Amino acid sequence: MFNAIVGSKINQTQTFDESGNRIPVTRINAGPCHIISVKTADRDGYAALVIGFGIKRTKLVNKAQQGNFKKAGLAENKAPRFLKEIEVGSGDENGEIKPGSSFSVSDVFKEGDRIEVSGISKGKGFAGVVKRHGFAGGPRTHGQSDRERAPGSIGQTTTPGRVYKGKRMAGRMGQDRVTVKNLKVVAIDAEKNILTIKGLVAGGRNSLLLIRKY
Repeated sequence: MFNAIVGSKINQTQTFDESGNRIPVTRINAGPCHIISVKTADRDGYAALVIGFGIKRTKLVNKAQQGNFKKAGLAENKAPRFLKEIEVGSGDENGEIKPGSSFSVSDVFKEGDRIEVSGISKGKGFAGVVKRHGFAGGPRTHGQSDRERAPGSIGQTTTPGRVYKGKRMAGRMGQDRVTVKNLKVVAIDAEKNILTIKGLVAGGRNSLLLIRKY
């Protein structure tokens, strides 16, 4: 019924498989997620759930959100920190899903599943072309002074007389939505709602992650 869940990154560490091989893993606190509202299938067959995860301070909740949380049966001090809309199938089983119910990681995944994880990468601030794109920079000799890490020429002559769109230049680095596909579920702790997956995903600790079946 559910094909995705929302969680937050705990940490990145390592473990060992049955053959003794060391593998990098990411531990994610996935769930429990509360269903805030249900969007029934439209004429295009799109049906979705608005789910909430985590707890945030009550004073940061506006009146509109308070009304939605109250309809979902959540206490005033249990306002979710994250809200996310996930698409679900348009079958009859969706009629059993009601606002206020919840689900956890063991209801969505099992060990060995292939998944994809989306998150916001760490922000690096303003970066030059050497750091941002791996440029080699200019020569280090022959009177070199301030051009060692410069990008060099960026444009053309009279034709076309402009800089092409998408030109690799200095600018803001990081803070982008990144999806890592074909990851494997290594272990699930249903009691603590901890999902352990093979590989590394985008984002810092406690950042929001969307985990979907691949």
